[in-house]
Amino acid sequence: MSVETSLADQVITRYRKAAEINLSNPCRRGNLVTLSTGGDAVDVMVTADLHGNRRNFQRILELAALDINPQRHLVLQEVCHGGPTYPHGGGCMSHLMLEDVAQLVCEYPHRIHFLLSNHELAEMVDFPILKGGKMLNLMFRAGLQEMYGNRTADVRDAYLHFLRSLPIGVKAGERLLICHSLPEKCDEKPFDANVFDRPLAEEDLSCQGDVGRMVWGRDFRQENADAFAKQTGAQYFLTGHEPSTDGFQTPNSRQVILDCCCQNGCYAILPVDDGISYGKLLAEVQRLHKPAPSPYGM
Repeated sequence: MSVETSLADQVITRYRKAAEINLSNPCRRGNLVTLSTGGDAVDVMVTADLHGNRRNFQRILELAALDINPQRHLVLQEVCHGGPTYPHGGGCMSHLMLEDVAQLVCEYPHRIHFLLSNHELAEMVDFPILKGGKMLNLMFRAGLQEMYGNRTADVRDAYLHFLRSLPIGVKAGERLLICHSLPEKCDEKPFDANVFDRPLAEEDLSCQGDVGRMVWGRDFRQENADAFAKQTGAQYFLTGHEPSTDGFQTPNSRQVILDCCCQNGCYAILPVDDGISYGKLLAEVQRLHKPAPSPYGM
């Protein structure tokens, strides 16, 4: 057996097991994980887009300290497309982080919630993403090819199976919905919240479908957030998707946006609390890394 075949078989098994764990989560109904007050989750650490940023990923795991916080849950999202590349062929190495996420799901069953995000959805439906003059999907596949050679197609099938098992949201208490982004123009075209409960259809995953709208949306208007709140029953939203040099943004009175792939990346550790307010939500936003000291001592 070649090294490529041995590694591929290990990763395929890992993805399949992680998918089974995702789908068997007792806190999950349909495509929504609900962490209830008084349940086994005392708090939840929420993170956002990583795009292959290994330094920030490792820092998240250090801060989560899941082994010594057995009632803590961890939300991750958007690890694909970005970070280092293989030195010879230039393929994207972020597939390794996706494999690490699947391993975490296996190690901490039902405590790791990896949300479906637009870049993972793009892999699922083969939607091309061009950024910085590079086709990210092709670079991702080139990375797989460099690692797994003639087993690439088998590994790809396994990770697509894993991606299809991902939840699209986590509700923490009665008021807070954690999702990748908010759909656009909910005040004009209502979001169908039934997508949280029912099996997903292909049309849901298109750019104009409800899942596609939710992971690709960049409508930060107050009116949009108010409409989405009415349609989902949540009061506040903790999301990713939008880059921020400060690591977070507060675009309206209901939404806090986190970014974990920048130098000032931020996270939040929140109690599972039915009474959470926007002020409490914002107060828990922290930086992954302490600011570097000034060279001038100021």
